[in-house]
Amino acid sequence: MPSNLWDNKQASQLAEGLDELVYRSNLLGTDRSVANWGGGNTSMKTTITDFRGKPVEVMWVKGSGSDLATMKAGNFTGLRMDDIRPLFEREAMSDEEMVAYLGHCMVDSKHPRASIETLLHAFLPFKHVDHTHPDAIISLCCADNGKELAKEIYGDRFVWVPYIRPGFSLSRMIAQGVLANPKAELVLMEKHGLVTWGDTSEASYLKTIAIIQEAENFIEARVNMDSLYGGAKHRALSAEARRDIAVQVMPVIRGAVSEEKKMILTYDDSDDVLQFVNSRDAASLSQVGAACPDHLVHTKMKPLFVEWDPAAGDAASLAEAVKSGVAAYKAEYEAYFERNRSDGDQMFEAAPRVILIPGIGMINTGKSWAMSKVSGALYHRAIAVMRGSTALGRFVSLSENESYNVEYWPLELYKLTLAPAEAEFSRKVAFITGGAGGIGSASCRRLLQEGAHVVIADLNIEGAQKLAQELNERYGEARVAAVKIDVTDEEQVAEAFRQTVLTYGGVDIVVNNAGLATSSPFDQTSLKEWNLNMNVLATGYFLIAREAFRLMKQQSIGGSMVFVGSKNSIYAGKNASAYSTAKAAEVHLARCIASEGGEFGIRVNSVLPDAILQGSAIWNSGWRNERAAAYGIEPDQLEEYYRKRTTLLVNIYPQDIAEAIAFFASSKADKTTGCMMTVDGGVPAAFTR
Repeated sequence: MPSNLWDNKQASQLAEGLDELVYRSNLLGTDRSVANWGGGNTSMKTTITDFRGKPVEVMWVKGSGSDLATMKAGNFTGLRMDDIRPLFEREAMSDEEMVAYLGHCMVDSKHPRASIETLLHAFLPFKHVDHTHPDAIISLCCADNGKELAKEIYGDRFVWVPYIRPGFSLSRMIAQGVLANPKAELVLMEKHGLVTWGDTSEASYLKTIAIIQEAENFIEARVNMDSLYGGAKHRALSAEARRDIAVQVMPVIRGAVSEEKKMILTYDDSDDVLQFVNSRDAASLSQVGAACPDHLVHTKMKPLFVEWDPAAGDAASLAEAVKSGVAAYKAEYEAYFERNRSDGDQMFEAAPRVILIPGIGMINTGKSWAMSKVSGALYHRAIAVMRGSTALGRFVSLSENESYNVEYWPLELYKLTLAPAEAEFSRKVAFITGGAGGIGSASCRRLLQEGAHVVIADLNIEGAQKLAQELNERYGEARVAAVKIDVTDEEQVAEAFRQTVLTYGGVDIVVNNAGLATSSPFDQTSLKEWNLNMNVLATGYFLIAREAFRLMKQQSIGGSMVFVGSKNSIYAGKNASAYSTAKAAEVHLARCIASEGGEFGIRVNSVLPDAILQGSAIWNSGWRNERAAAYGIEPDQLEEYYRKRTTLLVNIYPQDIAEAIAFFASSKADKTTGCMMTVDGGVPAAFTR
C-alpha cells in the first residue's frame, strides 16, 4: 500500500519554490512501489527573476540521470516556458532536435540535461506535474484488458494513451487528451506509467497517492493467493540449504557472466522472489518481457529462468544448468541484437542481469554491488506488476523491437554516460587478510581508490567493522565488507570466503597479509614460539591461498594473489629464526602456487617489505622491544636505525607496500607471476640473487 508520507510541519518550513519540488520528489521516490530507481520525473512551474532583473516563467523539471528519492535542488533543470510553449503547435519533432532545442531554453547552462519527458510536463497546463511508475498502475497498464478495467476504477476521470516511446509525440498526445477531457484527473500510459497533477505541491502528491490507492484496492480484491502465478510448483529449500547451494553456484555463475567484463553478483531470497520462482507460470511469465521501459537498461528484456527441480537436484546439477542456461541466453541475446540493430549500435554485455532459480531465489549481476542491487530492485517491481496484471487478466509487454528501441535508445543511454569512468579495479573483489592493520588498511584504501570492492578479513573484527563503516561512507554502500577470521582455523577461513561469495559472488584479488612476529635467540626459541609463527605465517597463508585457489578455479576467470612476505623471507634476521623461516616458507609457497595456477590464469606474487612501524599492531607489541634489544639500541631509536641501514636512507610506510600490492594485482602485471618485489629502501643483505 502506498503510504502518505507528507509532513505538514516539515513542508511548512520549506522555502517556496524549488525546495517544495525537491521535498515532493523525494517522498515519491522513497517508496519504490511508486517510483522506480532512476525512473519517473516531477516538475513545477513558477516565476523567477532572471539576470536582467525581469520576471520569467520557468519550469523546473528533473534532470536526466538522477533519482527521485535522493535528488537535490542541483539535480533539477530550469527552462523558460515562453520558449517551450510554441512547440505545442508543431506536428513532429525528432529526439535530437528536441534535446538541442531544450538546451537553448535553459536558464542556466550548468544545469543538468532536462529529462527525456520534459515536454510531457511543459505541455500540461498545471503548475505541478508528477510522472511515476507505480506497481499498481503498471499492473493495470500491462494487463491485456487494462483500458476496460480502468473505466471500472476511474470512470471518465482518466485519459488512456497507447504505448509509444517517450518524446515529443507522446508528450503532445498526452496534453491533447487531457485538454479534450475537462474531467481528467490522471493519464494512464499503456505499458508505461502514470501522470498526475495539482495546483500545489501537496495537492499533486496527494492526488498521486490517491490514484495509486484506487488501483491497488481494485487489484487486491481480485488477487487469489492460492492461484497466484498459476499456483505453487516447487517448494523453497530451507534458508540454510538454499544459501549453501547459492554459495556453490555463484562462482560458476560469475565466471559464466564475466567472459566479456567481470560482474559483481548479489543474492536475493526475499519472500516475493521465492513465491514467484517457485510458481507454475514463472518460467513463461518471466519471458513475456519487461514490465516497464525504465527497467530495460538494468534488467534487459527478460531474465534467465533456470529450469531446475530443487527437490531432485543438487548443486552440481544446478551449476551445469546455469552454465548451459547462460550460454543459451547469450546466444539468444546476440541474435536479438542482430535482428533489431541500427547502424552504429554497439552491443552491451550479452549476459543476463537477472537469474531466477526455483527453490533458491534470484541472483543479480552488475558492474558493481550497487548496480547489481538496482537490477534486483527493478525485478522486484516486475514481480509486483506481474502479480497485479495476472490477477486482472493477462500480462503483456512491449514487442521485441519496442524493447530494443528503448534499451538502445540514445536518450536513455545518455544516462549511463553520467556514471563515473571505470577504473583499474572496477568490477573486481579484493579479499585482504589483516585488513584492519597498517599494511592491510592502506591496501584497502589503495584498491578502493581504483574501483575495487573490498573484504576486510581480520581477527580484530571491531577494527575491521569500524574501518568498513568509514570506507563505505566515503565510497558508497557495501563497497566494503568486514569478516572475522583466524587464518589458522580452516573452518573460519572457509566461512569468510563463503560470506564473500554471498556478498559479491566471488573474488579476484587476495592479499595474504595477516601477520605477527616474535624475536628470540635461536637456542632460546621455544616450540610454542616456533609453532605460533608457522601456524599464522605459513599454515595461515596456505589455508587462505588454498580456499582462494579453489574459488578462482570455479570462476574460471583467473585471479591474482599477493603475499606480503618480509625482507626476512630472504635475509637471515638476527634473533628471528622462527619468524624468518615462516616468512621464507610464505614466498616459496607463493612460487609453488604460481607454478600450478598459470594454466588457470591465477597469478601469485610476493612483496617483501622491511620494518613497517607506522600503524602496525606488530610493531606496537613486544616485537619493537625485542628487535631493539637484538640490535643493542633503545626502542625509540629503532625507526632511525632502520632508515640508516637502507641505501636510499628512507623509512618504509604502509602505503609504499600498498602501492606494490596494487601493481601486482593490476593489469600492468598481467604477465608477471612467481615474482618477489622488495620494498625495503635497499637493504644490501636482502638483495635478491
